[in-house]
Amino acid sequence: MRIPFALSPDLNEFSLLNFGSKRYHRGMNEFFQDGPRLGDQFDDDAVLRSYLRWRLPHAMLAEIEPGLHRLGQRAATDLLALGDAAEADPPHHVPYDAWGRRVDQIIVSNAWKALDRAAAEEGLVATAYERAHGALSRVHQMARLYLFHPSTATYSCPLAMADGAARFLELHGDERTRDAFERLTTRDPSRVWTSGQWMTERTGGSDVSRTSTIARRDGAGSAFRLHGTKWFTSATTSQMAIALARIEGAPEGGRGLSVFLIELRDAQGELRNIRVNRLKNKLGTRALPTAELTLDGTPALLVGGEGDGVRKIASLFNVTRVYNAIAAVSGMRRALALARDYAARRTAFGKRLIEQPLHAETLADLDARFRASFFVTFHVVELMGGEECGTASEAELAMLRLLTPVVKLYTAKQAVTVASEALEAFGGAGYIEDTGLPRLLRDAQVLPIWEGTTNVLSLDVWRAIERTNALAPWLGDVRATMSCVKLPRLTSAINQVLHSSEVIERYVARAQDDAARERGARKLAFAIARTAAAARMIDHAAWGAARDDADRGAVDGTLRWTARGLARELESAPVASHH
Repeated sequence: MRIPFALSPDLNEFSLLNFGSKRYHRGMNEFFQDGPRLGDQFDDDAVLRSYLRWRLPHAMLAEIEPGLHRLGQRAATDLLALGDAAEADPPHHVPYDAWGRRVDQIIVSNAWKALDRAAAEEGLVATAYERAHGALSRVHQMARLYLFHPSTATYSCPLAMADGAARFLELHGDERTRDAFERLTTRDPSRVWTSGQWMTERTGGSDVSRTSTIARRDGAGSAFRLHGTKWFTSATTSQMAIALARIEGAPEGGRGLSVFLIELRDAQGELRNIRVNRLKNKLGTRALPTAELTLDGTPALLVGGEGDGVRKIASLFNVTRVYNAIAAVSGMRRALALARDYAARRTAFGKRLIEQPLHAETLADLDARFRASFFVTFHVVELMGGEECGTASEAELAMLRLLTPVVKLYTAKQAVTVASEALEAFGGAGYIEDTGLPRLLRDAQVLPIWEGTTNVLSLDVWRAIERTNALAPWLGDVRATMSCVKLPRLTSAINQVLHSSEVIERYVARAQDDAARERGARKLAFAIARTAAAARMIDHAAWGAARDDADRGAVDGTLRWTARGLARELESAPVASHH
C-alpha cells in the first residue's frame, strides 16, 4: 500500500501526494485539503431538471425556471450563510425578566428571522395555494422547498406546520379562521405566520388518542380554554398552533378529540396562559426551537366541530409527511453533491477519489437510493396536487392514501443511510464539527421520528389497504405503466417490478392473521416503496432515452436500483402466526 506522503531526496522535505493546496512555510511544502464546494443547486441537479422537463408543460417550465435558478443560487450563497449562522446561534429560553416576572421568551437569532422573511418572499407556502398552475402548483412548490431545505437549518419545519395548518383550515375553517389562513399563505413578510403542531404528550406520543389536554368552554360558541401539557412542540416561536384536546365530558379515544386553533400571544406580545417548561436539547435540528409547554387556560378556537379530531387533522399530517419526504430527498441530494465535489478534489493512493473504482461504486449506490426516493416522493406530490384541486380520480386518491405513509417512512430511512455513508466518504473530516458535515447525519436522524415513526406508519399502510382497498389501483397503475415501456435495456428492471408486484399482491391476499400482518408490516411497506420507486424510475428513464435527455444516469441508476430485487424480504415473510 502506498503511504500518503514521501520524502523527496531532491528537496529534503516531505511532499504530500494528495491533491489540494500547498503553501511554503519554514522549508516545508504544507498541504491543505480543499473542502467541498457547492455550485448553483438548480443548475447542478440533473435529476430535478430532467424530472421537471418530464412532468411539466413547456410553457409552465419556461415561466418557473428563472425563479428556480435564482433559488438554486441562493441555496449556495446567502441562504446557506443564514442557515449556518442560525445553527451557530441556537434559540434559548429566558423564563424570567430581571425583576423576577415570568416572561417565557424564546430568543432566536437574527438569521432565523431572516430565513422567515426569505421563505415568505420565495413563496415556499404561498405557491401551493395560489394554484397558478392548478394541480402542478404543488410540484412547483415542492421543487422550491427541495432547493431551500438543505441550506436553511430545518426552517422547513415551521413551513411544514404552516402548510399543514393552511390545508386543514382550507378544508375545515370558516370566516373566523380566514385571517389565519391568509397569513399562513401570504408572501408578505410583514404579515406572514407560521404554525406549530401541538399533538405529542407524555401519555401518548404517536398514540394521539391518549391525549390528556382538556378543553373547557369559555362562554358560548366555539371559544374554549385548554389545560394540559404538550411534551414536544415544534416551531414554538410561531404565531399560532393547531392542537388536539378533549372537550370536557367527551368520550375517550380518538373520536372524542377535537381540533383547536391557538393564537399564542396577545396584542402586547405576551403568551396567552402558556408556560414554557423548557427547550428540548436535541441531537440535531438545533436552530429549530422545540419546547415543552403547559397550557393553563389557554384561549383556543374550536375548528371543524366537536369530535372526530384525529380523522379531521389527517389533512394536516398528509402535508407534513410529504414535507418530511422532501426534506429527506433534498438532504440526500446535498450529501451527494458535497461528496462528489470532494471526490474530485481529494487524492489518495495516487488517484483522485472519483477515479477509484470502489469509491465511484459507493457514490453510484448512494445516487440510486437518492433517485428512487426522489421519484417516488414527487409522484406523491403530483397525486396530492390532484387531490387538492379536485382533479384526481378515485384510483389516484386511493394511491395517495397508500403512498403518503410509504414515502415518508422509506425516504426517511434512506436519508439516514445516505448521510452516514456520505460522512464516511470524507474520512476523518466527516466526523469533525468544524466542517459542518456531521449536521447532515444529525439532522437526517429526526426524519424517521417526526410525523410518525417507521413502525407506526407501516401499520398505517396496512390500514390503507384494509379500509380503502388502496392496493388494487396502485398495482393496476404500476402494471399499466410497465406495459407502456418498450426500451430493451430496461427489460430486466421491468421484470423485477412485475415480479415484486406479484409478490406483494400474493402476500396481502395470504396474510390474514393480524399478528403476522403486524410483524410483516415494515417489510410490506418497504417492498411497496421500492417497487413504486422503480416503476417511476423506469417510466422516467424510458422517456429520457427516447429524447436523449441530459440526465445520463437515469437508465444506469434504474438498473442498479432494481438489480438486487424489490420485494426480497417480503418473499420469505410469514403470513400466519406461529405459537
